[in-house]
Amino acid sequence: MHRQQHQRRRVIVAGIAGNVMEWYDFAIYGYFARTIGSLYFPADNKMATLLVTYGVFAVGFLMRPVGAVVFGYVGDRVGRGPALLWSVVAMALPTLGIGLLPSYAEIGFAAPLLMVLFRLFQGLAVGGEYTASAVFLAETAHPGGRGLASAWAPFGAIAGILLGSAVGAAVLNGLAMDQVVSWGWRLPFLFGVVVGGVGFVLRRRMDFDKPATGHGFPLAQAVAGHQREMLTVLGLSLVNAAPFYLSFVYVTTWLRRYANVEPGVALQINTINMAIMLAVVLAAAWLSDRIGRRPILLAASVGLALLAWPLMAAMQSGDTLAVFLGQLGIAVALGAYGGVLPSAICEIFPKSVRCSAVSTAYNMTVGVAGGTAPMVATWLIDQTGYSLAPALYISLSCAIAAIAAFYFIEGSKRSMEDQGPLGLAVATAGEAA
Repeated sequence: MHRQQHQRRRVIVAGIAGNVMEWYDFAIYGYFARTIGSLYFPADNKMATLLVTYGVFAVGFLMRPVGAVVFGYVGDRVGRGPALLWSVVAMALPTLGIGLLPSYAEIGFAAPLLMVLFRLFQGLAVGGEYTASAVFLAETAHPGGRGLASAWAPFGAIAGILLGSAVGAAVLNGLAMDQVVSWGWRLPFLFGVVVGGVGFVLRRRMDFDKPATGHGFPLAQAVAGHQREMLTVLGLSLVNAAPFYLSFVYVTTWLRRYANVEPGVALQINTINMAIMLAVVLAAAWLSDRIGRRPILLAASVGLALLAWPLMAAMQSGDTLAVFLGQLGIAVALGAYGGVLPSAICEIFPKSVRCSAVSTAYNMTVGVAGGTAPMVATWLIDQTGYSLAPALYISLSCAIAAIAAFYFIEGSKRSMEDQGPLGLAVATAGEAA
C-alpha cells in the first residue's frame, strides 16, 4: 500500500510539474503587460500600446491549437511521456529569451519581432502541456477517483499563475517603479527557467505507459468519428477561456485603470484568491466523483453568468475588501468549474485519439477566446466607454458553456479504455481498414 501511494504521488508530481512552470511563464507576460508594452511596442497613444501588447499576448494563445495538434499526435502515437517532457523544454527556452531580450530602444524593430517569436513558441508549448497532463492523470487514476486525479492538472496551472502573481507582487512591492521598468520585470522570466528545469528533471525520472496502438492521424479520426464530442468540448472550454483570463490576468491592469488600485495591491489580492481557488478545484473534483461532472459544470457556469456583473461592479469601487470579495466570488465559480472540466472532457473520447481530440478542441477555444480576451476587453471599453464591459463578456461566455453542459453526456462511471461516449467499443479508422 505504501509503495502504491508513493508511486501515485510521483505520478501526480510528474503530471503537474510542467503545468506549474508553463502557466507561470505564460501569466508573467500578462502581469507586466504595461511595462513590456512601453519597452517593446512604444507608441504615442497609451491605449494603442496596450492593445498591441495584448495582441502579442493573443498571438501566443493562437498558437495553442498548433501545439495541441503537434503534441497531441506525439502523445497518441509516440507516448504521453515524450509529449509531456518536450513541452517543458519548448516553454523554457523562449522564456529565457524574453528575460534576456534587449528593448526597442536598444535594438530597434528586431525587439518586437523577437518578442512575438518567443510568444509563438510559448503558445506552442502550452498547447501541448495542460491537456496532455490531464489525460495522463485521468488514465492512471483509479476509476472512482478520476475527477480528483485529473484536477491536479488545473491545480498545477493555477499554482503556476499563482506563483507568477506572487513573484510579480514581490517585484512590484520590493523595487521602485523605475527599477521595475529598467530591469526588475526580467527577474520573473529568468526565475521561470529554474522552475522549468525542475519540471524537466522530475518528468525525465518518471516511467510512462506506452501509447495506445493505432494507425493514421488521430486528430483526423477524432474529427471524423466524434464531431458531437468535439463540439461539446469547444463549448465547455469557454469558461476556462475569457472568464478566467479576464478575472485573473487582465484584472490587474483593469483595477489600476478603472478602480485606482495599485498594481502591488491588486496582485496581492489576486494571489490570495488564487490560493483559495486551489482548494476549491480539489474539493469540486472530489465531489464530482460522487455526484457526477454535469451538476457542478451547470451550477458553476450558470452562477457565474448571473453574478459576473455585480461582482465586477463591487470590485470597481476600489475598496480593498470589495475587490477581494468580488474576485473571491469569481474564483469560487471558476475553481469549481475548472476542477471538474479535465475529467469531463477526457472521459468522452476513446484512448487511441484522446490526447489529440481533447488537446485540439480545448485549445481551439482557449486559444481564440482566452488569448484575445484582454485585447477584446480593452477594445470594448475603448469603443463603448463602459468600464464593466468585460463582465458582460464573461457572462456571455459562461451562458454558452452552460448550454454545452446541459447537453453534456455524463461519463464519470465509464471505463477509460477504448470506449465510445455511450460505452460502446469503437474501432479507429485505421483499425477498421
